[in-house]
Amino acid sequence: MVAGNFRLGGHLVQAPDTSIWDIAAPDPLFEADRQGFTWLDDLAKITDGSTRRLAQAWLNSWIDRYGKGKGLGWAPQLVGRRVIRWINHAVFLLNAQSVDNSRAYFTSLSHQTNFLALRASGAPVGLPRFEALTGLLYASVSLEGMVGYLAPATRALARECDAQIDEQGGLPTRNPEQLMDVLINLNWAISALREHEQEVPGELVQAVRRALPTLIALRHADGGLARFHGGGRGAEGQLDYAISSSLRHLPPAEMDMLIERNVTNERPGAAMGYTAINQGRTSLITDTAAPPKERASADAHASTLAFELNSGRHQVVVNCGSGNSFGADWRRAGRATPSHSTLSVLGISSAKLSSIHSGEYLIQSAQDVRIAALPESPDAGLIAAHDGYVRDLGLTHIRKLELAGMGRELRGEDTFCAISEPDRRIFETKMNQTALEGVTYALRFHLHPDIESSLDMGGTAVSMALKGGEIWVFRFSGAARLSLDPSVYLESGRIKPRASKQIVLTARLMEYAGRINWTLIRAREASRR
Repeated sequence: MVAGNFRLGGHLVQAPDTSIWDIAAPDPLFEADRQGFTWLDDLAKITDGSTRRLAQAWLNSWIDRYGKGKGLGWAPQLVGRRVIRWINHAVFLLNAQSVDNSRAYFTSLSHQTNFLALRASGAPVGLPRFEALTGLLYASVSLEGMVGYLAPATRALARECDAQIDEQGGLPTRNPEQLMDVLINLNWAISALREHEQEVPGELVQAVRRALPTLIALRHADGGLARFHGGGRGAEGQLDYAISSSLRHLPPAEMDMLIERNVTNERPGAAMGYTAINQGRTSLITDTAAPPKERASADAHASTLAFELNSGRHQVVVNCGSGNSFGADWRRAGRATPSHSTLSVLGISSAKLSSIHSGEYLIQSAQDVRIAALPESPDAGLIAAHDGYVRDLGLTHIRKLELAGMGRELRGEDTFCAISEPDRRIFETKMNQTALEGVTYALRFHLHPDIESSLDMGGTAVSMALKGGEIWVFRFSGAARLSLDPSVYLESGRIKPRASKQIVLTARLMEYAGRINWTLIRAREASRR
């Protein structure tokens, strides 16, 4: 940023010797990232004076241009986000400032706090409202003359905890990254209350207790989050920061219990609708619940029964991810079933998108999703099914996954079948419409772009070389055609999608049921140096 390279909202704008506010925003995501002032966290890490002077100039310019309530930056969630940064970095921002500039800073903070007092509870439900209310609470305990807002802000935040964080410790959006951000905001709120010797409502601590085990379960072996329903992996170290900050608010005995506990081994699907299985240094996380519904589905994906697999520090099987920062076309593509590591029917996703309320929401998604632990290995496997294709094709997808050999082998079995008599009639109607050509479907396994993959054993297997020398091999049995096709890895903060590969098994269903068995085996361990 000091050099004039502004990477915000998934865009890189090069503008040397230019104020951050003089740049024409490429899209609303860039503008929101700019107005939220999260970039101030980065500038404050450099203590040579150059970034402080830059941050102060941009702060003063913001107050001059937008301080009276103009622009996108006055969305309640952005005001809350901005207020927290301004207060956290007050020393950095005020050091060597003139009296007039310091007075303008505090006047603006007061104005923004008054705005939050009126508008925070009207922020969109979910993370935006948590951000707005946390900002109001933070300001009310930190600024002189604002303590009158503390009780209403605390009560409102407590209500949101009860309303939005369910008994499983999850959010209605089922977005893991949003859950992490909500937890970080709650930790800030609890810390601010305790530092100023204010009573902490039980609802806030209980919300942390519910959400923390879920977040721990959704942590891959490499420390990143599972990427589902519009969420990314989180910034480097951010997930561990959220977990460690939360643990500090709990008694030591409870901390130990939460760290050791695997909620998904006790109840499959308990982690906000995901099932996490860990064996050795391998982590497997599967989407084993129906997608979010109605307004909570604004960023949701048709990802039912998709999974991600990590081996130690390396991502192996992934989902393509959220295309939000790459434009409408990538956003829509990233939400489709073929962008996930699961079964998809050519031309049809397990849920459909519909434009409602100026957004695109999921409709006709899987409603009946059933899951159970494998009787023979309850701690290392699951069997699940969903009805996302019953409406159009009469077909149920059944997926069996088992992680064996201390994480060295993942065994899978995917079945596509018409179970009931009504389902078979729907399937027969579809067969007649296609002149008995059957239903073409594909099993997809998207690979991380760092993996070097190639067809092996005469085109009947795929070898995958990970950084560090580790090798995995994919094999299958059943009536399917194997191919290694192009894919993409959509990652927030990148300028463009990263090219990658996907393993694809294509098959045609001519009867009431079809099955493909497959394995992913770690054939060689990483080289030790």
